Amino acid sequence: MLRTSASRVLDDSDRDEVLALLDTDPVANVFVASRVRSVGLHPTRLGGQMWGFGPRGALTSLCYAGANLVPVNAGPEAVHAFADRARKQGRRCSSIVGPAPAVELLWERLEPYWGRARAIRWSQPVMATSQKPSVPADPLVRRVRPDEFDILLPACVAMFTEEVGVSPNGGDGGALYRTRVAELIRIGRSYARIEDGRVVFKAEIGAVTPRACQIQGVWVAPAARGHGHAVAGMAAVVEAALACFAPVVSLYVNDFNHAARAVYRKVGFREVDTFMSVLF
Repeated sequence: MLRTSASRVLDDSDRDEVLALLDTDPVANVFVASRVRSVGLHPTRLGGQMWGFGPRGALTSLCYAGANLVPVNAGPEAVHAFADRARKQGRRCSSIVGPAPAVELLWERLEPYWGRARAIRWSQPVMATSQKPSVPADPLVRRVRPDEFDILLPACVAMFTEEVGVSPNGGDGGALYRTRVAELIRIGRSYARIEDGRVVFKAEIGAVTPRACQIQGVWVAPAARGHGHAVAGMAAVVEAALACFAPVVSLYVNDFNHAARAVYRKVGFREVDTFMSVLF
């Protein structure tokens, strides 16, 4: 491994500088920015560490090291420094995700030490829109109520398993995942069409900043697919997101998921970047 300038662990005294750097690309950085704005940079609250590259007052790159390893604005020198720290710390994350060039280089540096990944999603288009959809929104898509948690949870588990390839109920029995689902319902960022006690369509707004938000967990019940629920449901969620949360709505999707990409284009999303994910 090349020797480079070292990264350092940031703290709350770096918050303003970190947010300024994150705001240079509010769509790509929405997940990390949302975490920092919500809880700051103290590792206990953040659920991990924030690594910085560059001197105090002149940060050029970041890396969120929590449940995910997420490089931010990281060129080759910064990636090498972050990889060096991650190698010494040992793998604590369930995935590496972020802009494709940085993630690819980070994984190239870490794979010899961390071993093979469970799956690699080499190309994940990042899509965004700031316009109200031109297609009709499903009027039956609404915020999920707290008393509907038990109805929503099986759909969330099915979506996660289908998308990621493993159940979220492993390890801790799904406790952390259930807590996250309940939290998104509580703060009004979980949307669904529910009929006869079953979810037909669902999606969550997983990350929010004043400049952008990110939709996640889009799912249509298998028996209801092919009937337009995804397009109309997404139109409803985008309308709600633009009205309630942020001026830009984003998401990212696997490049091989042609059906989903077609749905998002119909709703008005356009590709603006490319992510890559390494899953463990």
